[in-house]
Amino acid sequence: MAVCDQGSFSGAARKLARAQSAISHAIKALESAFDVELFERNTRKAQLTAAGRSLLPDARAVISRTEEMKNRAGAIAKAGVPQVSVAVDAYFPRAHLIGCLRTLQEECPTAAINLRITTMQGGEKLVLEKVCALAVTINDVPEVNPHAIERHWLREEAMATVCAPTYPLASTPSPVPVDEFGRYIQIIVTDNQPGADKTQQGVAGKRQWLVNDLGAKRDLLKAGLGWGHLPRHLVAEDLASGQLVELERRAWHIRSLTFVVSQRRGHDLSACEARLVELLGEAWLRANAPLPEALAENRSST
Repeated sequence: MAVCDQGSFSGAARKLARAQSAISHAIKALESAFDVELFERNTRKAQLTAAGRSLLPDARAVISRTEEMKNRAGAIAKAGVPQVSVAVDAYFPRAHLIGCLRTLQEECPTAAINLRITTMQGGEKLVLEKVCALAVTINDVPEVNPHAIERHWLREEAMATVCAPTYPLASTPSPVPVDEFGRYIQIIVTDNQPGADKTQQGVAGKRQWLVNDLGAKRDLLKAGLGWGHLPRHLVAEDLASGQLVELERRAWHIRSLTFVVSQRRGHDLSACEARLVELLGEAWLRANAPLPEALAENRSST
């Protein structure tokens, strides 16, 4: 590259502070490696051959990429690899999460992501144990340690009460009385970790099947083994295809899920972690109408 830019081997030698013989040797080594002549030998001025001109853009790209890698390596050596460790509740929309991570990868290309999918109190436990810097969790889930963990509003997610069309509850006239739900098996996602708080929201009776995986709950519901609450985004296709039906409830209001970001009190997030929180909130705002007044006040106060 220096020979082309300077127009001669001697000019390249001066530019690189190298002996001219070293420049000539390097060119011969390249020609030998590629089995092609790069420079004309019968001219006084350094001129590329047709093959050399063809390869010149590739050479410039390689050098540019090498310089970029050197700069990134220097930044990493100076500040270390940015770490983004986050626990995300299984109920959180996966498509939005992936979209946010894709954007984060573009904006923070050197960041190392440590993603944990959790349920119930699992995310905040990882934050408390310093395995993760932040957790996206459900606000209705009791805090693991309110004195050590702080929460900030993130987004809302609508819920649907569903069962398979073959499940007996599906034939009950709508709206279904609350007591009627208690007669059938409710499939519930729970935290099976030792010492976990077993408090449940939206539980109608004592006939329960407990699972620790959201996908398993959905599969059991589609198989006609019970009824349960699921995020509307997760069952939209199942409802459209008829694999699940939505149950209208009488005098029983199941709120939408409120997602919050949890972090240790007094712990400052890294720039990449803070950006991920912004992206997660922006994804909700793009997909939904303006916030209800009460929620907007709640968000502004956190």
